[in-house]
Amino acid sequence: MPKFSTLIFKPVLWVFILIVAGCTTAYKVTDYEALYGPSEVKPRILSLQQQLEHDKLNAISYSKDIKPILDSRCVACHACYDAPCQLKLGSIEGLDRGASKQPVYDFARLEPVPPSRLFVDAKNTEEWRKKQFYPVLNERQDSVLAGVKNSVLAKMLQLKRDHPLAEKGQLSDDFKLDLARDLICPKIDEFEKYQHEHPQWGMPYAMPGLSLEDENKILTWLKQGAMVDPKKPLPASLNKQIIQWENYLNRSSNKQKLVARYIFEHLFIGHLHFKGPHEDQFFKLVRSKTPTGQSINEIPSTRPYDDPETDVFFYRLRPVITTIVDKTHIVYQLNEKRLQRYDELFFQADEYEVKTLPSYQKEFTANPFKTYIDIPSHVKYQFLLDDAEYFVSGFIKGPSCRGQMALNSIRDRFWVIFLKPNMSYAPKINQFLSEQAQTLNLPGTESDEIGLFGYREYDELGYVYLQKKEQFVNQTLPKDKGFRLDFIWDGEGVNTNAALTIFRHFDSATVTKGLIGNTPKTAWVVDYSILERLHYLLVAGFNVYGTAGHQLASRSYMDILRMDGENNFLRFMPIDQRQKIHESWYQGYTGLRDIVPLFNIEHPSGISYQTKDYKKEFFTLLRKKLVNAAGSIDIINDCDEPSCSEKLKLSSEKQRANQLMRQLSSLKGAQIQALPEVSYLRVKTDNSANDLVYSLIFNKALSNVSALIAEDARRMIDQDTLTVTPGFIGSYPNIFFSVGLEQLPDFINSIKNAQSDSEQELLYSRFSIRRTNPQFWNYADWFNLQHKKHRGLIAGLFDLNRYHNR
Repeated sequence: MPKFSTLIFKPVLWVFILIVAGCTTAYKVTDYEALYGPSEVKPRILSLQQQLEHDKLNAISYSKDIKPILDSRCVACHACYDAPCQLKLGSIEGLDRGASKQPVYDFARLEPVPPSRLFVDAKNTEEWRKKQFYPVLNERQDSVLAGVKNSVLAKMLQLKRDHPLAEKGQLSDDFKLDLARDLICPKIDEFEKYQHEHPQWGMPYAMPGLSLEDENKILTWLKQGAMVDPKKPLPASLNKQIIQWENYLNRSSNKQKLVARYIFEHLFIGHLHFKGPHEDQFFKLVRSKTPTGQSINEIPSTRPYDDPETDVFFYRLRPVITTIVDKTHIVYQLNEKRLQRYDELFFQADEYEVKTLPSYQKEFTANPFKTYIDIPSHVKYQFLLDDAEYFVSGFIKGPSCRGQMALNSIRDRFWVIFLKPNMSYAPKINQFLSEQAQTLNLPGTESDEIGLFGYREYDELGYVYLQKKEQFVNQTLPKDKGFRLDFIWDGEGVNTNAALTIFRHFDSATVTKGLIGNTPKTAWVVDYSILERLHYLLVAGFNVYGTAGHQLASRSYMDILRMDGENNFLRFMPIDQRQKIHESWYQGYTGLRDIVPLFNIEHPSGISYQTKDYKKEFFTLLRKKLVNAAGSIDIINDCDEPSCSEKLKLSSEKQRANQLMRQLSSLKGAQIQALPEVSYLRVKTDNSANDLVYSLIFNKALSNVSALIAEDARRMIDQDTLTVTPGFIGSYPNIFFSVGLEQLPDFINSIKNAQSDSEQELLYSRFSIRRTNPQFWNYADWFNLQHKKHRGLIAGLFDLNRYHNR
């Protein structure tokens, strides 16, 4: 008779065997090479003759049929460095390059990794395959079956079709939405395992699928070989302007070469365009081994000031052929007036010589105060001020697309104004900055070789500079005279770059012209050395593929730049209030070093204050000084006059909506905790063509912004505020709201009262467009269209990587 234990063991054993068998046979691993042949990169671009034959067959067109779908449904997540699996879908070059298992973001790495910038670090798909990028399109035999069965893109779309999202409520916890999540990037022969383990993870990920019509277009295109229309040549009118600008930047004298190098290192990140009928064609300024008239052979340096490793190179304008997305879209216009301005600034206004050109050695390149010492500081400063929004956007919007480490050194909303460049003290300032060139060394001097604690050396230099600057101001200004209102650059009364507002949205940020919102807690008064260092620290000198030491040094030095700007602002405040205001910015600070305020207590403010609200009075006076350069009055967040709407002659619907938006903007603290960093609100009217759009920007209050970590521990929730503006602020909406005009009072009350989970659920179920909403893409299209209407050429498609699951 069998033992009792044996009787128990046998059924348990069989269950275990069945489970193991089930796990091993739940999906079949396909041998794609046996079925469809070996993988090999395919040519995608049709010849003109092939295109004619293609058209006769009414074949699917990439440019007319496929690219619009990818732009409106896929680029929302697959652009910039934060594209999942590095799969960039804004161009056929990105789609054909495919995906990678190598993450771009790794804030703990001790060694830099090779860059993988599309169009820069490899010239074609064959080279990307050598860099471990794998295809998402069919690269095996040419057949209808292989076009779909051997395509990761097709399988991802079909997976979504087989497992659609629920059509209401929140997504399940199975979906991982945090930016730091571990990505699964399956190759074609890994897809069976992927779909078995994550059947809900078809594409678009965690959002409604494509329409059946759009999906069929893509699948048909794949069956037809995924071919692409021939690229159209640039119009002759554009080529003429390109040649003019390239000739200008490639002139031969030492002064011309130095100025061109300076311009390149400041414009390399931008999207440049020409005014006129083709102004929506953008260009990148690059260094090329080939001259004008030949195909561009770009020098793939990590930073714009890296040694080109050739004695002869040329500045060229390379067309931007990817879809324009807002998070990387920083626009700079080229025209005849701009050329005249360059001549006026760099070649006519000041007599200076450039006897020898600076080298590309590291001790020069990362320090513009050494490299460009021959160009007077006030000339370079005016160049930056002319387009201050562009240059500030460089470090606010780019180049990393995910900047929490650098951005947690700034407040959620503050104002930026500038000292004017042509003060009577300009020659002394030039001399002072020349003397301090070594002190102004930046972390980029060590490139990616900087160690984890390398930041200490540059922080020390930064503090020495602040002290030297304090001594210089004390020695330069008369003892009884301090900073006056006429020290501020007024944009000549018309240049709206004179006053900017910066919003931080946790790990992204926005800069916009004008003074938006009510008087902020803090403000920066920026001078040349601050603006130049911001650019070389966080734009020209920043490497997203760099080390933890590089990231840490960049973040730590940002504290010094912030304090420098704050100190300049405090110099305008009354002497007996400067310390008090400073302490309000650094409550509870327990950092590794002392924060020593330097704001000339020997020099009284040059402003005679009439009230006790010094900051507000200062900016009231400033608005009068700047006139139109300050931008329009903020009628929602900062208007003391009840007749603001009437004065602006708004329609009755706009007037009613703005009045209600004022109520919304007055909420604070616990009343707004249900809202994320960036919300877009569609206010529906009786005529959908007249629907209104507002941005709701959540401003978190922090006791200080000098710590690298533990932001939640520094939160001052009762001081949180909300900025409400018509139109758009931000590139990464966290939620869309859609509310009828007559529902706005209820909407505002719902936000105010959403203190519990159940009340927040009610708010979002009634008024938000959730990820599960079948109309989600229609709303995304509407907001993108309105964005284009509101902001024109400076608008790009929104990124939805940060869209919440509420």
